[in-house]
Amino acid sequence: MIADIIPLALALVVLLLGAELFTNGIEWFGKRLELAEGAVGSVLAAVGTCLPETLIAISAILFARGQEASGVSIGAILGAPFMLATLAMFVTGVSVLAFARRRERGRRMQINAKLMSNDLMYFLIVFSLGVGASFLPHHAMKIGVGILLVALYLIYLKHMFSIEGDLGEDMHPLHFDRIRLRVVNGLRAVVAEDEDAPPDQPQHRVRFRLITSQVLAGLLLIMGGAYVFVHSLEGLAVSLGVSTLVLSAIITPVATELPEKFNSVTWVRRGKDTLALGNITGAMVFQSSVPVAIGLAFTPWLLDARAVSMSVLAVASSLVILLGLTIRGSLSPWALLTGGAFYAVFAVWVVG
Repeated sequence: MIADIIPLALALVVLLLGAELFTNGIEWFGKRLELAEGAVGSVLAAVGTCLPETLIAISAILFARGQEASGVSIGAILGAPFMLATLAMFVTGVSVLAFARRRERGRRMQINAKLMSNDLMYFLIVFSLGVGASFLPHHAMKIGVGILLVALYLIYLKHMFSIEGDLGEDMHPLHFDRIRLRVVNGLRAVVAEDEDAPPDQPQHRVRFRLITSQVLAGLLLIMGGAYVFVHSLEGLAVSLGVSTLVLSAIITPVATELPEKFNSVTWVRRGKDTLALGNITGAMVFQSSVPVAIGLAFTPWLLDARAVSMSVLAVASSLVILLGLTIRGSLSPWALLTGGAFYAVFAVWVVG
């Protein structure tokens, strides 16, 4: 058991480091491209961190064979938006409460309600269309729905990138740039014999290749940490005698969505709530459109009771948050905590 716990702890450290590098780098990436905060969180960060598990699901669809393999693929595709709409929202709400004392606004969340509502509306529309397509009688009709989902996501991207604005000046320095400056200034200090090395220009332009390198490094650390975490978790589950059903339906999906959770926690700690929530809602829009469209095209797309129940709970959790945004015009961390209740309902049903 100890042999599984140690790698698990190390994987968490790697995940945290990767999330810190990725979130910091993606902010600077968006700033250099002069993108609005919503586009950075809902598109760049969301798609970047959800690509690994999406590629796994797509690979299972394209290369696996048999009815059981098809069922696993469909479950993986629908499990991602379910986890994001329930557990990821819950973790974000807990993070707001946990970091309230160090946040400038405490428990009060400052988000772009219009952007968040837009993400959730897109998710509810495309996800409902994808799930509803399971009941269509002909596969050609399902393929047609898949094409519609991709078109809707392209419209979503066009809208997000058309939003004007920037990330503002309240940004942490790029970590790789700080390392570069320390190395450069250290070398200058060694070369200088009788006088201090002249300081680096305070208003220097951060190099784009440094930003890109840090984003890729963060993403690789996240992927590697998640991989080790999942395998260590599987070993721990075996040691504890946890059933494979519980592992496949509850534990493993938690690990596969770790990138979004850790990135959102990092942004919540810094008080960047729009980026934190956009990272989740943007991933929800992507996961419910492109992977679902591939599933509609390359699988029979016949949903069983577990898949339908996951979908219903994901829609219900999203509706609670959307209604809160619509009625109050703001978001409370307590509303995000309801996602944990929806996840618990599904967990109890699966275990039972």
